[in-house]
Amino acid sequence: MAACVLFRSFSFNFSTVWPLLTRSPLLSTLRPAPKAYYGRTLASSSRLSAALKFTDKHEWVRVEDNGTGTVGISNFAQEALGDVVYCGLPEVGTQLAQQGMKFSSWKYVLFLTDEFGALESVKAASELYSPLTGEVVEVNTLLADNPGLVNKSCYKDGWLMKMTIAKPAELDALMDEAAYERYIHSIED
Repeated sequence: MAACVLFRSFSFNFSTVWPLLTRSPLLSTLRPAPKAYYGRTLASSSRLSAALKFTDKHEWVRVEDNGTGTVGISNFAQEALGDVVYCGLPEVGTQLAQQGMKFSSWKYVLFLTDEFGALESVKAASELYSPLTGEVVEVNTLLADNPGLVNKSCYKDGWLMKMTIAKPAELDALMDEAAYERYIHSIED
């Protein structure tokens, strides 16, 4: 008990004396460390994320060497969903569209996109939206038996579909990794 009183007294007195101590020339270099940010991050390898583009709905697209786009959900999205237990994906041959509307006076870009599927988890369900205009050429059939791949490897083995890119200019309106990080920080604050 006496130790607690002594500690409280010391910490109270120290906090009132600290500003005076830091004004002295000897101790002026001592400053409290800035607060670290412990929020969510992208957590992707630089090789895989180098060409990733992101939507504000947390889908990503990676342009492959053959010109198709591989689509998945971001680490932020899979963390928010929790353990994925079901993946509803489109059929091969499905045509998807991204209709863009730009509000130049607001300096924001709003895109209306086609819904192409859904993910269900133990916590919630979430619709999936097409980041680009094109045709579905492949779906990740491994997700039917193992939907948890979305959680384990969202940028590699947990991809959702591959699609043609009918309008390559639409890629320019998507966020790169740095812009997506800023976007995540802005919605968490």
